[in-house]
Amino acid sequence: MLPYLRLFLALLALTVPTVNANTDECPDWPSARATQEIAVLQQQINRWDDSYHRDGQSLIADELYDQSRARLSEWRRCFNMEQSADPLRTAGGTVAHPIAHTGLDKLRDVRAVKDWLRDRIDVWVQPKIDGVAVTLIYRGGVLHQAISRGDGVNGQDWTASARQIAAIPQTLSQPTDLLVQGELYWRLSDHVQVRSGSLNARSTVAGLMARKVLPPEQADGVGLFAWDWPQGPASLPARAAALVELGFANTAQYAQPISRFADAEHWRDHWYRSALPFATDGIVLRQSQRPSAERWQAKAPYWAVAWKYPYAQALAEVRKVNFKVGRTGRITPVLELKPLTLDDRQIKRVSVSSLQRWAELDVRPGDQVSISLAGLTIPRLDGVVLRAAERPDLAAPSVADFHALSCWQPTPGCESQFLARLTWLSGKKGLALPHVGPGTWEKLLETGRLNGLLDWLALDAQELATIDGFGERSSARLLNSFNDARQRPFAQWLRALGLPPTGQAALADSWQTLAQRSSEQWQAEAGIGPGRAAQLSAFFRDPQVVALSETLRVAGVAGF
Repeated sequence: MLPYLRLFLALLALTVPTVNANTDECPDWPSARATQEIAVLQQQINRWDDSYHRDGQSLIADELYDQSRARLSEWRRCFNMEQSADPLRTAGGTVAHPIAHTGLDKLRDVRAVKDWLRDRIDVWVQPKIDGVAVTLIYRGGVLHQAISRGDGVNGQDWTASARQIAAIPQTLSQPTDLLVQGELYWRLSDHVQVRSGSLNARSTVAGLMARKVLPPEQADGVGLFAWDWPQGPASLPARAAALVELGFANTAQYAQPISRFADAEHWRDHWYRSALPFATDGIVLRQSQRPSAERWQAKAPYWAVAWKYPYAQALAEVRKVNFKVGRTGRITPVLELKPLTLDDRQIKRVSVSSLQRWAELDVRPGDQVSISLAGLTIPRLDGVVLRAAERPDLAAPSVADFHALSCWQPTPGCESQFLARLTWLSGKKGLALPHVGPGTWEKLLETGRLNGLLDWLALDAQELATIDGFGERSSARLLNSFNDARQRPFAQWLRALGLPPTGQAALADSWQTLAQRSSEQWQAEAGIGPGRAAQLSAFFRDPQVVALSETLRVAGVAGF
């Protein structure tokens, strides 16, 4: 496999595929703000670069790094600033590579892959192993030196560690002089990339190779994939076969010929979903024929490219932080995002899950966050990647102001919980009213028709006809649903109003009987403890709930 080092490819950041659906939109910043934000992102990327090159520690997932650097290039382009410095400025070592390590350009999408394949012949595909690149030099068939990828021209001497790694042949089957370029990877058992991701495999190997002494038990976990023999036979199959004969494993079985785009697509999907002994992050397409090794340079060549797998994590920009209050008073921060596409799903918002987690993460508008998909469908906030230079103050709602018996009217600050109550009331766990959902309640709230949880019972056809968005047909269906609600069973109405769970307790069929129960009587019921008994007692004694029960009695609902 052609050498791959995350930071080398950053030089080609403009070709890195982004997941942002609006990547051509520039931030609406004044010049001073743009300078500040770009400087903050550049400093963060510099820290990531230094940690990776100096300490062998990756502080961020590779795909988030790629997207961050692409965003930096985008911002610099937007504000006509020079592109950032070479990310490999700290990567070079003291040992020169006899033959330069080339990088890999990344194809953005299917169209780019098809364009690259057009008019090319004798193309092969290999998995793009997620490891660290190395040069191995043999003299008379004996391992003489191992050099890290470095900046492609100079690297670090890894010879001492290489002698501890069983996967690296110490002696070849023939006493020949040889230079091999390959990938050191962390061995994994039956690893399926689409399911497990990269598991920090690259960082593990990079960290081990950065040590002065490589412990034997950890050396056994390092594998080698010899992806090129720069001065070897002219064709890829001949090179792969010869490397196997010399003692290098894996090379031949992971090189497949392709003649059309469908072949490349097949192998990309196959290796993405199949069990492999290493982590991968895409495929490499390469021509069998290439220039002589003396002409190679430390930059992406024309004869090989990478087509990466879909991102598992996306870099997203936070536009706004909303605080949603649920029916029971639970406060959930929700981030509004600059729209992005992840695994063919457009994502505009993501939940922070709890007020406590939001406070810990301290997410503000302008921050860059990491998003993934839980269960392949639900957007999930993984963390904050970069904090904006300007951080506006946010007034989060107080936990003490919201609880299971708050917000029975849409008073200022109560709109969210009140709407949640209405949504629950008409939903499957409540009255199960057909043709009534959150959008219905939002329209009625906007018109000021709902000042209480049950005001909709008094609406008639004439009144609905005056509301924009309700045509004759939709108004008739809505009135039918509202009228049917009056016929729902008493127990269903109790759930719709928000009755706390009653476990296995036997419920009477009248409000008056239940309202007279004390906490002690509730606790005597099966499955009800002290806490739940107190909640039930408070529910039936709350003035707002009592008023609702009277409204339902007047409306003729059974049980009230």
